[in-house]
Amino acid sequence: MCAPGNAGIAADARLLQIAADDVDGVVRAARDERADLVVIGPEAPLVKGVADALGAAGIQCFGPTAAGAAVEGSKALCKELMSAAGVATAGYEVVSDVDSGLQSIDRYPAVVKADGLAGGKGVIITADEAEARAALEALLVERRFGTDRVVVEEYLEGEELSLLALCDGRRAVPLASAQDYKRIFDGDRGPNTGGMGSYSPVPEVGADRAEEICRAVHQPVLDELARRGIPFHGVLYAGLMLTADGPKVLEFNVRFGDPETQAILPRLRSDLLDLLERATVPGGLEGAALEWTPDVAVTVVLASRGYPESSSTGDVISGLEEVPAGVHVTHAGTARSDDGAIVTAGGRVLNLTGVGPDVPSARDAAYAAADMIDFAGKQLRRDIALRAVRA
Repeated sequence: MCAPGNAGIAADARLLQIAADDVDGVVRAARDERADLVVIGPEAPLVKGVADALGAAGIQCFGPTAAGAAVEGSKALCKELMSAAGVATAGYEVVSDVDSGLQSIDRYPAVVKADGLAGGKGVIITADEAEARAALEALLVERRFGTDRVVVEEYLEGEELSLLALCDGRRAVPLASAQDYKRIFDGDRGPNTGGMGSYSPVPEVGADRAEEICRAVHQPVLDELARRGIPFHGVLYAGLMLTADGPKVLEFNVRFGDPETQAILPRLRSDLLDLLERATVPGGLEGAALEWTPDVAVTVVLASRGYPESSSTGDVISGLEEVPAGVHVTHAGTARSDDGAIVTAGGRVLNLTGVGPDVPSARDAAYAAADMIDFAGKQLRRDIALRAVRA
């Protein structure tokens, strides 16, 4: 069962007409349906405390409590937590007014981040004082994401890396490495999005390197949360920059990251359900050894007209039936219209994941599928995983 679901998952699950962050509705449905396990996907219900309510009702849940989800829900708290845990991150200041924000910047480019949830779109990279002032005014004066404070931090240079880890409250177990493409346009131009594509694994970050980064990044945060009486069960996702001085954390998320997960999970040989259930038990992942295929996976996102500033809904999607079985099609913002057509219903609409023995073949499969699908205003990047081809 899935709440609320979309036109894609409807082929595999019974849809429940419940908002994901409807705490009482989710608990009531889990009880009525006698659910053995509830997996919470998005960040908003986690921050709102859906996992807490399920736990209080005696229902097994994969996902952190609201206290643990605050690692993503507040950029300022996340920074403070990393400082306490000794995890390398960019230098920063937390400010509540435009002038203080400008005074905290000693060089450009600089990064301005909304403190609260922003669907991956609350990070603004500013090239000069004029852009910094505009970003600070948008977040603090216009309250674009409803926050009254922002994090201003130094701009880090290097290659981005996404490393997700399954956590059982005591131990962090890394998944395969991935790389996300945040900007809307090719060449990392334009505003940030929730992610326009990804690939896995990152060539220079194999299993041993992932374990090393996890010990230095995820485990200290997990330990610090436990010290504060917040055992973290679920996914701890580190967005990192591989700098000349070593890995530094850009941000943490507290759930399966999108679209990295679409490129990671098709390569997983281990039983995902078993891992999720084990993560709900303190120390349940002890001895877990994840197995992966040697393949590469590349995910291309198709977004609707106007994204990320806005989105278009109700546009008929064609070509889905032409996509070959070897390409994974993951629906995001889709719905079924009254006449039975699959239509757009959000900013990011579809994810096409190609899998192959190397980056070029996986990439070709993903883009061939992306070109088979059409809808009015379709947007996509053409350079996903291209840097891995050239490496």
